[in-house]
Formats: sequence, structure tokens, C-alpha cells
Amino acid sequence: MLSMATGCSQSNRNQGTTSEQSPQAQSAVSTPPAQSGKTKIVTTFLPIYLFTKAVAGNVADVEILVPPGTEVHEYQATPENVKAIATANVLVKNGLGLEVFLENTVKNAQNPKLTEIDASKGIKPLNEISPVVKTTQEEKDQEHTQGNPHVWLDPILAKQQVTNIRDGLIAADPANKATYEANAAAYIKELESLNSEFQQTLQKTPSCTFITFHDAFPYLAKRYNLKQVAVVQIPEDQLSPTDVQNAVNAVKKYKVKALFSEPGVDNKLLVSLSKDLKLTLRPLDSLETGETDPQHYFQAMKANLQTLETACK
Repeated sequence: MLSMATGCSQSNRNQGTTSEQSPQAQSAVSTPPAQSGKTKIVTTFLPIYLFTKAVAGNVADVEILVPPGTEVHEYQATPENVKAIATANVLVKNGLGLEVFLENTVKNAQNPKLTEIDASKGIKPLNEISPVVKTTQEEKDQEHTQGNPHVWLDPILAKQQVTNIRDGLIAADPANKATYEANAAAYIKELESLNSEFQQTLQKTPSCTFITFHDAFPYLAKRYNLKQVAVVQIPEDQLSPTDVQNAVNAVKKYKVKALFSEPGVDNKLLVSLSKDLKLTLRPLDSLETGETDPQHYFQAMKANLQTLETACK
């Protein structure tokens, strides 16, 4: 199975173009400072927003810094981001070195009362678990110096993130402890149900192997006995015939069964590769873009499960 999930490399083309986002995304990004006396929480990007909003419910105001669909690895903070952090009570991040833009942004915000929550606290990160195949000398590495940060794509690790967010919010806003605990418990129950669904479905296809073009799925693979055999790095544009041939050769080397693309990404190389290799192009979602309803996590992950089930047969 070849996973061509390109969120970390493709979606940066959308950076700064938030006009096409959903109304939910726009409202999440542009929410004005809270006037209600509620705790104001800012989150970094979509998965962390979904988890935080699920825990906070209506007792706190939750905003998102990186517009859904925007490249988070190379994101450049805006003046609006600095203002949001300057007036916030709480900042929630994924951690594991993902949000490189945060350090200077927090410094510039000069908010000594800000509470920071690291959603990945206590999670042991995976390092490189498979060979990296470079198809061009000019391809820039997106190094994850603190390990792979894509922990939210494993429902069990997502439970740990929700727990960390819950505990952080209770410490910052103890008056709403009961609400945070109840909301987190309900969401965690759904995550446990999702995990069971993944286990029951994917146990029918043990050791399904895949290649990825976006190193987003090692936690998911490890959890459900899938095997990521390689990461193939491809340039976004200005492809030479050699680049294309190198990508084709890498795929053929590992005898993969399926070709995956991020939902909504129009990549001509993906289409070309799928035709050359006689493979079906299917979507696999890294949850870095999408709706801002907390239930979107489950909808997207169940769609991923259906895709994996079909591809691994």
C-alpha cells in the first residue's frame, strides 16, 4: 500500500489564503477576544483545536492560530497570532517540535499570565522507523528533531492528548473542573470505541505494508500492525523526468498495493504515478485540514479506516 499523504508538503501553498475556508474555520480563526469573562484558550492547529474544543465545550472560548489547510511545519506567525496569545489565558500545543513558530510568537506576545499546555506530555515519540528515499537532491528535509509529531492519528495517543488538555484546563480554570472532566470522559469513550473499530477491522489484514510520501502515519501503523516500509520524498513542483522515475522505482521496489493522496490535494504527480503504476488513487487524511466540529476527528478517522481496509485487502 502506497500512502501519498502530502499535507506537510503540499498544503503550504494555501498559506495565507484563508478566504476559501469553511465558515467554522473562519470563525475559529477570527474569534474576537472574549468579552464574556470566559477563559480564553488559543490552540495551534486543527487536531489540537478539535480536542481542546471537545473538552472545553461552551465554558471557555477556543481559538485556532494556524488556519486549517495551512502548512503547520513552516508556518509564519501573523500579528493577529501575537495579539491572540497576548490576550489569552491558555495556549494548547501539540508539542514534539511541531510548532516551530511558537517560541518567538509567545515571546513577542509578552503575556506573563499565559498557561501553556503540551498535549503530547508523557508520550514517547517514534523516531525514523523506515528508510527515507530521496527522489531529488534539492528536496528540503522537514526534520523532526524531537521525534515524529503526528501522534494524534493514533486514537490511543489521542486519548493521552485529551487527558493532558483536560488536566491543563482544570489547573488553569478550576471553577469549571466538573465540565472539563465530563466532556473529556465522553470524548475519550468515543476514542476508545474508534480504537476498537480499527482493531477489529485491520486485524483481518495483518502486516499490510505501505510507503508514505508524508511521514504522518507511523503511530497509526504501529498501533494496528501495519508496516511502513519507506518514506519517499518528492518535490512539490518543477519535476524532472528523473524525479518521476525515481518515485516510480521506489514504489515498484516495495511492491505496494495502493496509492493514497491527501483529501483535496490536486497533485499531478500523484495522478501520473497512479497511471504509471496501474494503482487506484485514494484519499488518506492526516487531519491537518477539515471542519472545526470536534466530531470531525471521528468522521475523518472512520473514512481513513474504510480506505485502509479497502487498500490492504
